[in-house]
Amino acid sequence: MRQVSIGLDYGTNSVRGLAVDAATGEELAQAVFAYPSGEAGVILDAAEPHLARQNPQDYLDGAEAVLREIGAKIDLSQVIGLGVDTTGSSPMPVTADGRALASDPSFFGSPAAQCWLWKDHTSHAEAAEITAKAQGLPYLAKCGGVYSSEWFWSKLLRFIRTAPEAAEAAASWVEICDWIPAQLCGVTDARQIVRGRCAAGHKAMFEEAWGGLPSEEFLAQLDPRLADFRARLFDEVRESDQEAGRISAEWAAKTGLPEGIPVAVGALDAHFGAVASGASPGVLVKIMGTSTCDVMVHPLDAELPDVPGMCGVVRGSVLPGFYGLEAGQSAVGDIFNWVVRFTGRSHEELTADALRLGPGESGLLGLDWHNGNRTILVDPRLTGLLMGLTLHTTPAAAYRAAIEATAFGALRIIERMEEHGVCVERVAACGGIAEKSPLVMQIYADVLNRPVEIAESAQTCALGSAIFGAVVGGAHPDALAAQRAMTQPSSRRYEPSADAAKVYQKLYGLYRELHDSFGLGGQSAAMKKLLQIQESARG
Repeated sequence: MRQVSIGLDYGTNSVRGLAVDAATGEELAQAVFAYPSGEAGVILDAAEPHLARQNPQDYLDGAEAVLREIGAKIDLSQVIGLGVDTTGSSPMPVTADGRALASDPSFFGSPAAQCWLWKDHTSHAEAAEITAKAQGLPYLAKCGGVYSSEWFWSKLLRFIRTAPEAAEAAASWVEICDWIPAQLCGVTDARQIVRGRCAAGHKAMFEEAWGGLPSEEFLAQLDPRLADFRARLFDEVRESDQEAGRISAEWAAKTGLPEGIPVAVGALDAHFGAVASGASPGVLVKIMGTSTCDVMVHPLDAELPDVPGMCGVVRGSVLPGFYGLEAGQSAVGDIFNWVVRFTGRSHEELTADALRLGPGESGLLGLDWHNGNRTILVDPRLTGLLMGLTLHTTPAAAYRAAIEATAFGALRIIERMEEHGVCVERVAACGGIAEKSPLVMQIYADVLNRPVEIAESAQTCALGSAIFGAVVGGAHPDALAAQRAMTQPSSRRYEPSADAAKVYQKLYGLYRELHDSFGLGGQSAAMKKLLQIQESARG
């Protein structure tokens, strides 16, 4: 009988389910559920542009919907395991019995009780505090030396300070990549939720070398309430080739899945996407969507320095037996979408016109910081910039310049890795942008001046989840064996143009001047003063 594994991929706007042959990775069925809450699934606040939350009920409704739809297409009795990946850091408060605090009638509709989505930057001041207080301590060594407002502790600290009643009612603070598997497995005690090494290491400064999570003494320097909250968290983590639990009778009845099949420990979407895209030493995998995450692996027995500005260097976070390295850009597809909204032109229209422009022909140069800088500056208070505007500038020119700016940002990340001895031998890309936009991918190949391979699967994150579902389901002895069996070599690649690369080399030199001036020099103050004036005007 065929053995089937299912991956659930929770993105920013929807959840996708993918059923694959656990032996070969052949994709058998898929389904998509768009989150109904908020704007395209994201709860926003016009008075607070940095706020981005999600309704946890959307995650559960989405799991039921996609699993039932897949069950209408294949025989679910053949399913042997399931994996889950999500955005991150996307933590939220939960009750003592493991439910979302947002489901408590006392906190219904409260933004604080919702999931704090990865792109919520309301805790930028708290992140700066954490960075300042951690100087001289080891906690930031594995996450680039600067703590981010996108991450676990800064969001928890802001939650405690701005929503004390909700914080008092919360039994714990949980990443959704840990919470969703727990819900599927019927966990009814928040203390029993299995925490994954991926999110804990990259976002919560978890490392056994200093006793797991940061100490109570350090947290008390930030806020005594944060130190008290530490006891409600966790002391152990598991890697994703291990079980988070088994499908409960309730979820088996809801979906048709076999009761008792194992669910793999959850992880961040980009990390599972990297596995399905062929992550191995020397290969940089770019997971390209609303934002971009860059992931590499490095053997545990090989020397690896701490890389300033990285989002994390964590043992076993991508593949067991390897260090996982993460970097990224906090807006990529979101920037392209902004140009669409701003100009009133569609992606198709802008792409067609932008293809008629050669490198440098727009006369524009931008900074890709519309949602702050994730790597290497790690500063959410930096903003976007477009230089060279004239009365003749066209929407297509702005669109192409936005693409080029994100490609320049990608090259700066590669440079930082190689400056610290992490060799990038190949670049692979996956995600919606890699699949759908030849314009973007050719510009990236030209700017990076190296070939860019496109992952064979169009659903790499979901496939990565299914790979780990197959491991815990017993179809493969380990993650490496599952990766070899269930992924295919890339058959598509974009080759750089020598002529275009020469032009982009000149433009990149100018980008570096802007990057360093506004990101490291005094010009960054101008960006932040603008934000202060804006915030004051908004009251």
